[in-house]
Amino acid sequence: MEQQKKRGVLLVLSGPSGTGKGTVCAVVRDHLGDSVCYSISATTRQPRPGEVHGREYFFFSKEEFAALREQDGFLEWAQVYDNFYGTPRKFVEEVLDSGKDCILEIDPQGALQVRNATDEAVLVFIAPPSLEELRSRLTGRGTESEEEVEKRLGCAAAELAYRDKYDYIIVNDDVEKAAMKMEAILLAEKCRSVRSLSDK
Repeated sequence: MEQQKKRGVLLVLSGPSGTGKGTVCAVVRDHLGDSVCYSISATTRQPRPGEVHGREYFFFSKEEFAALREQDGFLEWAQVYDNFYGTPRKFVEEVLDSGKDCILEIDPQGALQVRNATDEAVLVFIAPPSLEELRSRLTGRGTESEEEVEKRLGCAAAELAYRDKYDYIIVNDDVEKAAMKMEAILLAEKCRSVRSLSDK
């Protein structure tokens, strides 16, 4: 008898700008390969040159977005200026059903929306060793002005206040170690009794 494919883990990742979320995820994907998939967001903004529907984003009209929202078609959504952004429930469900883990990188408000939308969400917060270290990283990038760095640090302090809402906190003081911790979380979640029993 063919063993049923185990459902993937929905890992919701948050953390201030400059904490290295993208770098950690890149290492995890390098280690785990195709067993991990990034969630693709939907947006009502116009595609930029080279962007493809279903690759960078799912591009919807505002009417299409509103209709899908009314049908509970998003795990979370938000309005940013004149456009809407959201995480399509159908895409995430298809990834999880295929047995792949799905990583959704989003801000704390969106992460809490996802938690309310599904009890499968595993919330992971990537934190800097300290705000001073974060300042050093942001300054070292050389891509932001001093004013922008201060603004990002203010946002970081606000986001850090949400840490206790998360299931796990990873302090990114070493990228490889942080990636190993994320991989350990994925493995531990696959072994949870509630998942193991439901897969029988």
